[in-house]
Amino acid sequence: MTKLTRRSLLLAGAAAGIAMPWVVRAAGPEIRLKFGNIVSGDHPLNIAMGRARDQIVKETDGRVTIDLFPKNQLGSDADMLSQLRSGALELFAQTGVLMSTLVPVASITGVGFAFPSYAKVWEATDGALGKHVRKAFEKSGLVCLENSFNHGFRQTTASTKPILVPDDFKNFKIRVPPSPLWTSMFKAFGAAPVSIPWAETYSAMQTRIADGLEQPLIGLLVDKMYEVQKYCSLTNHMWDGFWVLSSQRIWDGIPADMREIIERNINAEALKQRAEVEFMNANLQSELQKRGLEFHKVDNEAFRQRLVSAGFYTDWQKRYGEEAWALLEKTTGKLG
Repeated sequence: MTKLTRRSLLLAGAAAGIAMPWVVRAAGPEIRLKFGNIVSGDHPLNIAMGRARDQIVKETDGRVTIDLFPKNQLGSDADMLSQLRSGALELFAQTGVLMSTLVPVASITGVGFAFPSYAKVWEATDGALGKHVRKAFEKSGLVCLENSFNHGFRQTTASTKPILVPDDFKNFKIRVPPSPLWTSMFKAFGAAPVSIPWAETYSAMQTRIADGLEQPLIGLLVDKMYEVQKYCSLTNHMWDGFWVLSSQRIWDGIPADMREIIERNINAEALKQRAEVEFMNANLQSELQKRGLEFHKVDNEAFRQRLVSAGFYTDWQKRYGEEAWALLEKTTGKLG
């Protein structure tokens, strides 16, 4: 007898759903789209997508709806990417850095200490650099919606000691997502990065597989990382956000009038969500302090200069290519 697992059920569903990417039900939505992601249901990404769903239902008179599946309900980020490409998952939110396993240039918006402000982030992602990245997704058979969602600037936390200067990273075991960019950056500081999926991070901190992690403040709060971390250094070392993706084949199969309503509402909510996350990350320090997290300010320029001396920017300029790097530095200024 074949053992049934969540993975086997998902694969079976993928096979059944490839020909028809939505479920047709009597007296129900004609088009039912699944939206998967790795963050908690109360994360602003999912709250904003819930608002978009409600407006889409209203504007289509109930013909289209979106079912939200937050916090790895459909599997890991790698599982969901596989489902997206096969047609079993219609919409997927993922960071450019994590999508770089498929589309290498997608991680360029996460280059360490590149963006000094949110204004510069949006100038890049909404401008020529974002267009360049979205075209790269197209070459891999994916549609990337125009406006990215905000996760925020990432900070460094630890359970053993505060990270105050670059040398504090030496031999420090830090959890990073499975991404060459993250691993490369922390190795440049002399740290020992450990790649751990987000769903496994809390338990990894409990069991001391790693000494610390890095995440925007909103992520520390909604996933209760303050329970397993003691110190937070305001390194602002990279910006992180989500692109909303679909497969080209699935997207093209949605009627054009319905597709316009879906795209317009998701893009509109992305703009609202950006401001919400920026406000939250700017005001969460006191809340996290109440929950036991100790905060430390650092000299961010000292960390950036360590990357310069380690050849980090020179290396990644070669990896991304001159065209993409020039578009990045058009917004950020000279990095190397």
